[in-house]
Order: sequence, then C-alpha cells, then structure tokens
Amino acid sequence: MTVLDSPGLVAALYRRRQWLWLVAAVPAVVTTLLIMVVLPPDQTLDNVGDWAFKLCPFVFAVLTVALFPRGRFGPALIVFAVFVYMSYLDTELVMRVQQFAREAPTNDDAFQPVYQFELFVTTFIVLFALLAYRLGGGRTANVLKVGVASILVVISGVNDLTFWALNDVWSAGTKPTELKWASHMIVFLGGPPSVPAAVAFMAVHLVLAAIVVALPVGRWVTVRVRGSQPAAS
Repeated sequence: MTVLDSPGLVAALYRRRQWLWLVAAVPAVVTTLLIMVVLPPDQTLDNVGDWAFKLCPFVFAVLTVALFPRGRFGPALIVFAVFVYMSYLDTELVMRVQQFAREAPTNDDAFQPVYQFELFVTTFIVLFALLAYRLGGGRTANVLKVGVASILVVISGVNDLTFWALNDVWSAGTKPTELKWASHMIVFLGGPPSVPAAVAFMAVHLVLAAIVVALPVGRWVTVRVRGSQPAAS
C-alpha cells in the first residue's frame, strides 16, 4: 500500500480541506509573480524543465480552485473575478497590443509581452470557469478532473493548428509545412512538428483529457473517506 492509498491520509486531508487550498495557493502566487513580474517575457521554451516551470502556476492554481471552500460569498467572488477581468486584464492586453504595434518595426522581441499576457488571460479564463463550477457545487475531485483535462487541452496545440489553418497572412505567401512557433511541441518532439505530427500531438492530449474526465476519482476519494462504496462518482 502506497502513501496515497492510505485511507487515514486521505481522511486526514479531507478533514483539513477548509484550509488545504492555501498549500497550493502560495506556490501558485509565487511562481506566477516570478514568471509575470521578475523574469523577462519569453515566448520560446528551451527544454522540458522550462516547460514544466512555466506550467506549474497553472497546475497549482487548478489545485487551489479544486480545494477552495464553498460558501455564501460565492456570487461575490464570481462578480469580483469579472471585475478583475474587465478592469485590468482586458485593458492590459489591449495596451500590450498597442505597445507591440509601436515597437514591432524596430524590435524583434516586441511580441513577447503580448504572448506572455495572452497565456495569462487564457489561464484566467480556465480558472474562472473552474471557480464557477466549484462555487456552484462541484466536488473537489470533479473540479480537479476538469482542471487537469483543461490543462491538457490548453497544451495540446489546438490553437497552434487553428492559427496555421486560419491565418492567411504568411510572408512566404503559402502556409508553412512546419509549426516552428510551437516550442512546447518542439521540446518533446525534438524539432518543429509537421502538420500531421502536430495533429497527432493534439489528438494524444485530447484522448488523455477524455480519460481524465472519465476517471472515477470521486468514488475513489469517497471510499477512503467514508470506508464504503458510493453509488455514483
């Protein structure tokens, strides 16, 4: 029996669930500040370690939302999140796009801050949906499943493929045969993926996302907390 298979450990964590979200929230905030404030914007991933570091705030944030306690302040939190989006995220993204338009002719790295913040906004949207699900009554196990599956969709490269398919502004006049901008694929595949390779990469991640959603995690947790088999997940 492993540590995670121990009913006592799972039950102990369950009893402390009201404050357990802070354990994930602290590293989520720290790593986010490191990436968004301390370190310079960088669109390109250099290796798998770099990929894991850039992804860890997202993972910690998903865990934070999954463990976040439900309460009577739920509606206010949702409205506050909308306020944060409209008052800061939306405005900051537009300002970065405007800055890019001014600097692009003379600065090859001008797009880096735009790309960095676009990823931040994407993460916020996913977390906003998870928070709404959690505060609306979603179980920790189910919110965690949806969060992990959503991460798999985000990193699947589907947006890289749609960018390739829908973008009709290419300097060469024709669509490229390789997705040279998809550095998160390059670090795993060893080089710029061809379109078929990118499709396969995406398909694998979407299948994994579907498997995660189908896992009976809720039933597994209930068995260890209550010591009995539940009727449904």
